[in-house]
Amino acid sequence: MRTAPGRKATAMPRKPARAVAPWVRTRLRTAPGTAWAFALLVLVTAFLAAALPRTVDRYETEGLRHDIATAAPAKAVLGITTLLPRVPAEGGIEPERLAKDRAALEELLPEPLRADPRESVHGVRTTKRVTGLDPWLPRPFGIPPEFTMATPSGLAEHTTVREGRLPAGADAAKGTSEAAVTTSTAKSLKLKVGSVVHVPTKFSPTPLAVTITGIVEPVRPAGAYWSVEPLLRSPVYAVVPRGDGTQFYWQAALLLPPAAGPVLLTGSGEPELYWRLAPASGHLTAQDTSRLGDAVASMSGGPGLVRVREAIGRNGAVDTDLDEVVGAYRGMRTAIAPVVAVAAFGIGAVAAVVLAMTGGLFAARRAAELALLRSRGGSLAGIGVRLLGETAVLALPAAGLGLLLATVVLPGARFLPALAAAGAVALLATPALPLRALFLHRRPLTHGGRQDLIDARPSRGRTVAELTVLVLAVGAVVALRRRGTEDSGDYLVSSAPVLVALIAALVLVRLYPLPLRWAARPARRLRGAVGYLSLARAGRSSATGALPLLALLVALTTAAFGGSVIAGVADARDRAALLETGADARVTGNTDGMPLTDGLATAVRGSAGVRDVAAVQIEYGLLLPAGTGRTQEARSAALVGVEPESYTRLARQTGFGPFPAGLLKSTGTGGRIDHDRILPAIASPAVAARLGGEPQSVTAAAGEFKVRIMAVRAATPALPGGDFLLVNAADLTNRTDTALLASGPSVDGKALRAVVAAKSPNFSVVLRTERRATYVDSPMQSGAERIYLAAIGAGAGYAVLAVLLSLTQSAPERAMLLARLRTMGLTRRQGRRLLGLEALPQALLAAVGGTLVGWATILLLGPGVDLVRLSLAAAPGFGVLDGATLRADPWSLGLPALGVVVLTGVAAVLQAWWSARTGSIKELRAGDAR
Repeated sequence: MRTAPGRKATAMPRKPARAVAPWVRTRLRTAPGTAWAFALLVLVTAFLAAALPRTVDRYETEGLRHDIATAAPAKAVLGITTLLPRVPAEGGIEPERLAKDRAALEELLPEPLRADPRESVHGVRTTKRVTGLDPWLPRPFGIPPEFTMATPSGLAEHTTVREGRLPAGADAAKGTSEAAVTTSTAKSLKLKVGSVVHVPTKFSPTPLAVTITGIVEPVRPAGAYWSVEPLLRSPVYAVVPRGDGTQFYWQAALLLPPAAGPVLLTGSGEPELYWRLAPASGHLTAQDTSRLGDAVASMSGGPGLVRVREAIGRNGAVDTDLDEVVGAYRGMRTAIAPVVAVAAFGIGAVAAVVLAMTGGLFAARRAAELALLRSRGGSLAGIGVRLLGETAVLALPAAGLGLLLATVVLPGARFLPALAAAGAVALLATPALPLRALFLHRRPLTHGGRQDLIDARPSRGRTVAELTVLVLAVGAVVALRRRGTEDSGDYLVSSAPVLVALIAALVLVRLYPLPLRWAARPARRLRGAVGYLSLARAGRSSATGALPLLALLVALTTAAFGGSVIAGVADARDRAALLETGADARVTGNTDGMPLTDGLATAVRGSAGVRDVAAVQIEYGLLLPAGTGRTQEARSAALVGVEPESYTRLARQTGFGPFPAGLLKSTGTGGRIDHDRILPAIASPAVAARLGGEPQSVTAAAGEFKVRIMAVRAATPALPGGDFLLVNAADLTNRTDTALLASGPSVDGKALRAVVAAKSPNFSVVLRTERRATYVDSPMQSGAERIYLAAIGAGAGYAVLAVLLSLTQSAPERAMLLARLRTMGLTRRQGRRLLGLEALPQALLAAVGGTLVGWATILLLGPGVDLVRLSLAAAPGFGVLDGATLRADPWSLGLPALGVVVLTGVAAVLQAWWSARTGSIKELRAGDAR
């Protein structure tokens, strides 16, 4: 188009040039396999990171609910009581009024404390037992039975009528009432439907007549409704001390109808109103622990108690030990949390290193591309933004999907900690490639420099950083050894194994060139070139960097620490169970001191799986003389009479107080009465401290004699705990064995119980394996163990991935080397040997270093880690256990290290096979920048 004369040409506006294709989409299409692999790695890591806090939340919540639900009802229930009015006319004891007051009391419970209506009960009860006046009632030793009388609500829902009907009528004016009794009460006191029990009244000489209208069977007899006051459910054969000995009498309960409150006012049982509110636990979470403790404290002696008294009267009182249950739970959680944190830090560190290695691998693969961009004027900011977009498109959706998967798989836990964990994974994975690339290409590169570890010289900044990590590691180890794991918020202590592994990796990387330098010199004189080339290549390989070694060391240390925790827990449980039973099986009478029946010991020796039996005589409650020792604290102990030969074999086998059999050599008196004879004895520390070194006179049911302490032992198989005095049973005047301790690697419990039952039904059998199983009933314990098993498995998986990533990073260079050496006459067999020997130093370094670091970590941290609360559901308090410490588990130390060596060798051989199979044309291309 021409322009008119005198006018300037007007330029047509140009549209902005469009890019040929978006950067992110182009890069993802170029390498889809790599993109999907990276997204999968982030997804799995985010899932594990989000699953950890949700798993901890779940087992802590289950532990709180379990502890409250399984606590003894007498400890967990909130018992609210108040005095009755003096006369029925004052009101307040009608069933409707009591139910209304109970509803008001439930409304007054501060959150998160709530009542379980199924096990809660209210009514009127006597605080003082009343005597049964009827002569036909059972009267052992001539003592009449005593009754507790109560009007529990909801009797129909909590009982099954076996005979008759439930009580309904009561008349205070006539002094009559109906009642029900349980089947065990009816059987023991010979009650039946129609029986009339008379009890005294307070204001009239005419006794109160209670007619039995029904015999009932409790529903859920172990629940709070029946178990807070067990006498309502089962009678008790109570003991009463008398001048001429011990005598017994019956105590039982009569269940009156709810309308019988006025009747109880006329009796002599000093009645009271009561509301027993069983706590509900299904709505509680681990985060409610502090508020629950505050709520219980408020009800026991704070604002809650004030509101209770406003509702039921100024004499209202609240009695509960629920605070002890919550406190025990809090103590167990505090003890377990730091041990679990060690596993979390370990697996978290391995995952972080692997993600960083992934970014390094991607940066190395794209080194030529990024160097070209920098040489043509590409800015660090522009390149970094584009690389960040590539990884963000993959990492953010993958992390979100991992979070969603953890939420679906593990419901019922807090969302925010899981979100933070998954977000941390995304935050770490997204900038891994950009940061690594920007660091390598912060200046335009004219050519690729050698990555020779032998010629590397660490910078001053790196030296300062390594020294800082060293100081942190030493401080963490010292803190853990001095303070233990009591402070659950001390993350420096929990990260001690990771810091030890980190400093070990840095030290090994610094020391690694020395053996290579020493080994390479004599290798030059070898006839073949494979050995020298493998050593030279090992020093130049990128697989010898700090990150792969750090990942392997942390993974192996975490596996070793986790294996030692599992092994320590198993050892503590085995030792506690063995201490409780004294042997593989224990046969005792159903009551203390019951003599063994004739032939029982012989029958037990012949039972299946029993190899040795030790018969012992145990007398509890032996009063000790004042003695000449330095302390008077131990005033009583158990006298244990043993056969020295069999008993010392058992003591050596169990490890509880072994001693030479000659220490208890018989005096030769044969059990004759001789008050001056001196029996050699072995005593517990407290007994030995009381009696001293001089002979002391002992008076027991087994005889009267003197004892001299010959040795002191902290424990003995015959007693699960407490103080003891061990003597030769042959020297006792009244020799009567009361227990059998059977040993054998495979004791058949069913056969042993059949043998014992055939001899006498009054003896029971306790197996060590059965007692051990009772120590694993807490969800917090089992949950923490599952976390450690998962940490070991995840650490092994990340270790494998670290090995593969380190080998993959150097795979192109190795393939090119093989191709060039093949043109020089290198055979396929020599190529496989070359790659295998090249990878062997790194693998051995990681395996040996990981094993040594794991072993050293256990030795360093073992004294500061106590696994008692993790091992035992309810710590039995056996002082002889002396805690439960870590111990090195050979399988956890050796197997992962061996797996690293085998995996590295297999990967190198497969790479050599694949390179030989695909040919060498690609690697020998002219102009190949590699």
